[in-house]
Amino acid sequence: MAEAVFEAMVMGWARQQSARHLAESTKHRGAQLVRRFRADTGVWPWRWQAIHVDEWLEDLATPPQPRAVSTLRSYQAALRGFLDYLTDERYPWLAICEAEFGQRPVQVLDERNAIRHVVEYEGRPGRRPLSREELSLFFDYCDARVADRRARRRKGALAAFRDATLFKAIYAWGLRRQEAARLEVCDFSANPHRPSFGPYGMLSVRYGKASRGSAPKRRSVLTLFEWSVEAIEQYVEEVRPLYGTERSGALGRPSAAGPSPRPRSPSASPNTATSSGCRAS
Repeated sequence: MAEAVFEAMVMGWARQQSARHLAESTKHRGAQLVRRFRADTGVWPWRWQAIHVDEWLEDLATPPQPRAVSTLRSYQAALRGFLDYLTDERYPWLAICEAEFGQRPVQVLDERNAIRHVVEYEGRPGRRPLSREELSLFFDYCDARVADRRARRRKGALAAFRDATLFKAIYAWGLRRQEAARLEVCDFSANPHRPSFGPYGMLSVRYGKASRGSAPKRRSVLTLFEWSVEAIEQYVEEVRPLYGTERSGALGRPSAAGPSPRPRSPSASPNTATSSGCRAS
């Protein structure tokens, strides 16, 4: 009986999150975390206490594999959201638990025992962005992969060229991985203040990171570097047509075999860039 009620709770919570237009990945992670907490503690939700959460999180924060603070906070947020759902009197779980088990679920997480979010960036200090020299070496390596496949007449030259171009776009326009993967050629447009950039003076990002339950955020990013324009221009005009014009307008293309031009030597390398922006997804 307890197992059936618990699974019904998790399913009901998933439906509530669907009504709030939350992503499937968010619902899946939340359900997985709740099931994991119940299995680790051996206690059903209507018997959860603050000490259960405190001890569980303390174990996860202990070496040899301590979880990051941001990870532990996300665990707390999932458990708190699940208990908010169970203790909401608009849903039947309080009455069901009291009738079947003689106990009612209570909210055991609040500002007194929750991890506070006090700074914008919580990454490990040891993780740093690439230096200009390292970026230049990385882009040179990407270009060398194209030349190597062409010289050895190996498959994948077009895919290597595509990947090199997307890596340069991620850096030049400060894109997240998902934003770069969903770029289309029509997202580029001219900037009247920089006519020398032609049709690549501005990039419209249509699939920015969304707030919870909302549509993707949009933003426009101005082009800063001549070498980024040259890289995109060569790919769009010389490489992308080799995939076939009947495909969609996506900037990136599926892997395909075939000849590929040599990447142009940029007039300004990342070593001369004045800003950077490789952003996490």
